[in-house]
Amino acid sequence: MKRRFVSTRGRQQPVSAKTAVKQGLAIDHGLFVDPNLGQEKINLTELLPLDYQQLAQNILHLLLPDFTPTELTQAVHNAYYQNFDTTKITPLHTINDCHVLELWHGPTSAFKDIGLQLLPHLMQLALEKNEHSLVLTATSGDTGKAALEGFKNINNVGIAVFYPEGGVSDIQEKQMLTTAGENTSVAAIIGNFDDAQRHVKEIFNNDIFKETLASDLHLSSANSINIGRLAPQVVYYFSAYQQLVEQGEIAQGDLVNFTVPTGNFGDVLAGYYAKLLGLPIKKLIVAANANNVLTDFFKTGIYDRQRPFLHTVAPSMDIQVSSNLERLLYYESGLDSAYIDQLMNQLEKNGHYQISDKLLQNLQRDFACGFSSDHDIQTAIKEVYEEQGYLMDPHTAAGYHVMRDYQQHDQTPMILLATASPYKFVETTAPAILPDVDKASNSFDLIQRLADYTNAPVPDNLARLHGLPIRHKNILSPEKMQAYVKQQAEVIFNVQNQSARY
Repeated sequence: MKRRFVSTRGRQQPVSAKTAVKQGLAIDHGLFVDPNLGQEKINLTELLPLDYQQLAQNILHLLLPDFTPTELTQAVHNAYYQNFDTTKITPLHTINDCHVLELWHGPTSAFKDIGLQLLPHLMQLALEKNEHSLVLTATSGDTGKAALEGFKNINNVGIAVFYPEGGVSDIQEKQMLTTAGENTSVAAIIGNFDDAQRHVKEIFNNDIFKETLASDLHLSSANSINIGRLAPQVVYYFSAYQQLVEQGEIAQGDLVNFTVPTGNFGDVLAGYYAKLLGLPIKKLIVAANANNVLTDFFKTGIYDRQRPFLHTVAPSMDIQVSSNLERLLYYESGLDSAYIDQLMNQLEKNGHYQISDKLLQNLQRDFACGFSSDHDIQTAIKEVYEEQGYLMDPHTAAGYHVMRDYQQHDQTPMILLATASPYKFVETTAPAILPDVDKASNSFDLIQRLADYTNAPVPDNLARLHGLPIRHKNILSPEKMQAYVKQQAEVIFNVQNQSARY
């Protein structure tokens, strides 16, 4: 068994990929990383002829080495064979002088499906016989439903999702609240996403609380802090490059740029991993919304979470603490875990930290950054539809605006990551496109009106959503999350054990 995953903060012994997936978060509160990442490169010539599933198997074998080829083949097949509405999984479309990689063709119409259709199968493979895992997830919208859908009715695994009350779109909320499955649980949290995420991490780090749980029960995460969720996202960067070569837009070996809408930094970090593995990426452009803590950080080297929290039209990016940034700092600092530990302690105690000039220069070599206001986002949705007949969700539109600014001084072929179906955020997309939209309109009425007007197809899972019954009705203060987790662990695994007897 290859024990190659260490903590970004340096105070956990190396573990295997399976243990890292099962554990989710390191015991010293850091994130699992492979210090050897990038030493072995991907052979592009061998990858280019492969379909998406074969591509995933090859890349994941390098990223998660102690899952056997047979295990990965079966897990990838289970994740992608029939759960997406296109065999390409992440199809590429050309709009003017850029290319849009659509990541929302899975069962919940969001890019989170790429990782969260696969993670449950990796988790099952990581668990020993008679072990159980309770997955805890904070979500700003899309992760919650994608995780619920992926883990639904998975044996020996339960899932509890927490989202900010009033902080997700109506469609996202109904997707979560209508989720079936005996092992699923959902609760709205009074506060914002950062509040939910902070309290989930506190539960992970509370050894006294964990001792009150069953001895065979592990707590784990479905957020991109879990390496098993992050690793599958690396694949679609290679798929995008592969499709550009197939379409004759670039030749093998040509440099490309990616623009990535992001809040928690996992989506764009996957691109950085792809670059370390040898994908010819010149720049990764980080696109934020008006909660632009990342923009300021990449310009100044100061990360400061102490700022007003804004509710924007791109709610999945309404985040002030970008957890996956810690992994990037680990690699770009030369694997200096003591330094990362120091920075993260400063963030916890003081609400901010400042990196060295040398580290900032390293980051700016690989990354650019910008942000979009609500007005920028709505304008981009309108202009792209009117000029190209292409309908974007607000997060993709935030990326489009930032991308256009960046392209004024860099004409390298550009790929924009499209993160969700526009119908998931119809409260924003419909008013940007349709004349005379009543702000009080029902979201499902708006979906129908927008579909009739644009002829853009509504994904089946969203078209069926209106008629589904509400199954979860929990609203909690963050302080009650711990008691809720204990209760759900008892309920979920009692139900599973009773089912196993029959």
